[in-house]
Amino acid sequence: MSAEKKTPEKVRLHIRNKNRERYDLDALIVAQPDLKDHIKPNKFGENSVDFANPEAVKLLNKALLSHYYGIKNWDFPDENLCPPIPGRADYIHYMADLLEQSNFGTLPEGAQITCLDIGVGASAVYPLIGVSEYDWNFIGSDVDPKSIESATKIVDANSTLSDKVTLRIQENSDQIFKGIISEDEKIDLSICNPPFHASVEEAEKGSRRKVQNLSGKKIIKPELNFAGLSSELVYEGGESAFIHRMISESKDFYQNCYWFSTLVSKQSNLKGIYKALNDMEVTGLKTIPLGTGNKSSRIIAWTFLSKEDQKEWRESRWRKKQ
Repeated sequence: MSAEKKTPEKVRLHIRNKNRERYDLDALIVAQPDLKDHIKPNKFGENSVDFANPEAVKLLNKALLSHYYGIKNWDFPDENLCPPIPGRADYIHYMADLLEQSNFGTLPEGAQITCLDIGVGASAVYPLIGVSEYDWNFIGSDVDPKSIESATKIVDANSTLSDKVTLRIQENSDQIFKGIISEDEKIDLSICNPPFHASVEEAEKGSRRKVQNLSGKKIIKPELNFAGLSSELVYEGGESAFIHRMISESKDFYQNCYWFSTLVSKQSNLKGIYKALNDMEVTGLKTIPLGTGNKSSRIIAWTFLSKEDQKEWRESRWRKKQ
């Protein structure tokens, strides 16, 4: 199956993204009063969050989740990665669009959808947004027991999540779907923000560059909140190796999941990913561009289901309540 190799840049967030416009700082400070101490004029003289400060970024995301998504209790160890809420929300919105397209223009009702978040992390951010926006059920998996422990505390602390999110530890770091999806389980979509770097040294170099770009200062050792834990950012072989393993393993679960998907940050990885998917003889392949400003990314989604299998899936899962 051929795929478009060029990914057009998307300069605006998804139309349903609640953060398409400038942040309402006054409202966010009401939601998270401590954020006020981290607001300062930017180079244009306008009030802005100090994005070079990890504490400020975490408080901003707490405020966004509280004000826009109703998540009042969200905390995790400072050593873990702090995800940008608007970008994570975009992934959820575009996967909802994909489900709608797969169901002839009707978005399946929330509770009928089960989404697997591979690498849910300590912050559990995708389930938080997905439950709030679409009422989906979530399975979150991770190789790190401490991340699962942190995510469990977040789920338990927010009553809207308690019966919507299940968390599972991946005992084997060489496996992605195996040991997580049971033999007869049905997953409507899987999502993943894969480890980006091939080594800790590469991750630290990237974090230094990020902080320097934000602050204008040369940083020798980035604060841990930007570095994140190794399991979140580092995988032997980097993003490409992780995604290739995911593709290879997904074939074994072709009847369990309608749409597999992953973020792909590096455009240079696309050629190899498309080849691997073509070699696996997928029946459907989608490239969904993401990005704001000078940063672009994309979602790659694929399915192995035949047209008859897709029809059966829609009728047995998505239309049973209609």
